[in-house]
Amino acid sequence: MSSTLAQEKTAFGMRRETLGMWLGVLGVLIFAITLPMTRLATGTQAAPQLSPWFVTFGRAALAGGLSIVVLVATRAPRPQRHQWKPLCMALLGNAIGYPLLLGYALRVVTASHAAVVTALLPLVTAAVAAWVLHQRARLGFWVCAVVGSLLVVAFSLLRAYQQGHGFGFEWADLLLVGAVFAASFGYIYGAQVTPSLGAERVICWVCVMALPLTLPGALLTWPQQPVAVSAWAGLVYVGVFSMWMGFFAWYRGLAMGGALRVSQTQLLQPFLSILAAVPLLGEPLDVVTLGFALAVVATVLIGKKLSQGAR
Repeated sequence: MSSTLAQEKTAFGMRRETLGMWLGVLGVLIFAITLPMTRLATGTQAAPQLSPWFVTFGRAALAGGLSIVVLVATRAPRPQRHQWKPLCMALLGNAIGYPLLLGYALRVVTASHAAVVTALLPLVTAAVAAWVLHQRARLGFWVCAVVGSLLVVAFSLLRAYQQGHGFGFEWADLLLVGAVFAASFGYIYGAQVTPSLGAERVICWVCVMALPLTLPGALLTWPQQPVAVSAWAGLVYVGVFSMWMGFFAWYRGLAMGGALRVSQTQLLQPFLSILAAVPLLGEPLDVVTLGFALAVVATVLIGKKLSQGAR
């Protein structure tokens, strides 16, 4: 009887981890579309639309307004005292630190250059999960995580050279490294309180707590010139999905599937962004991109298997 119960618990745990992985993939898919939708929102140098600063503040302020509605409608209780620290860490990392540091860095380096450094985000997130949440995995998992990260870095460098951007270390790389660590700590601390607070309430409280900064920032940077409808549509997407609903799936996936394992699904984000840019921006898709993407998928799947032997 006890053996059967143990088997049922093991099967339930595996199903829960698998669901967590799929929720992580859903979150990454939502985040991946952020890049082409942000491009729609900001426009190009030749045809600028909304300013990057307004997009940064506006999307968080929009998410904060929606969060107030949800928290009031569901009569959500205030977080308990021990939950405030993780929420503040998630706020500093995901709502302020990452977009702010990334925004400053992108004034100096190209998006391709930034992609090389931020490709380390899944590996850093796994390391933070091991440190903060005391999650453990076999050596093989870490090997897969490093190989996957190197594949994404190599792909980003290749695309940078193909587009004539080149690559050289800049002082802004320190900002990008800071952005990676900010996002990683935000993800992990958000996932830490998800089991007790719920993924939806975590991101809602984070966005509401950020309003004293994001709302004035959005008002001060409000566009003074006419803006295309497509730009406003891009802003709505990054506000409703990238800054808000995407975290419903992402925080819950990290909590259910194990932050250390689910974090590796972020290796797919550059490739999903490229796939999304095909219909949205009319950008081409090549065989090299597909090849790198399949190799990265293999490292994620193998790493998930190898991570199941340790806790």
